[in-house]
Amino acid sequence: MEKIKLQHVHFLPKELESGILYVSLEYGIAGHLCLCGCGNKVITPLGPAEWSFSETNNKPTLHPSIGNWQLPCQSHYCIIKGNIEWSYQFTEEQIAAGRKAEEEERKFYYEKIQNTKTKRSLVKRIFAWFFR
Repeated sequence: MEKIKLQHVHFLPKELESGILYVSLEYGIAGHLCLCGCGNKVITPLGPAEWSFSETNNKPTLHPSIGNWQLPCQSHYCIIKGNIEWSYQFTEEQIAAGRKAEEEERKFYYEKIQNTKTKRSLVKRIFAWFFR
């Protein structure tokens, strides 16, 4: 497969068609059948600590690449402006390192959000105390 079409949906359908990237912006999720042809569903959460989605002229882009390490095929590809760009297969060590890096990025992202909320709360409390 060389190309994938975009279909915006509210909910992902139970049965996915080959060659279509289903995207629910309301629920922050995208799904498609593995592009290698194995027939497995590939679900990608969308968000700042997950995959990003964009479209140009109704052609989808997901970033970063899709690495189906949990599937038997272990396919690895990018979806860029509706085109499929196949990538190399990772070794077990690369998969483990990639998973660790992703987890650290997520942890950093959520800690940053929590720290921002805590700082705002502290600043608000100080202002509230000062202006009493």
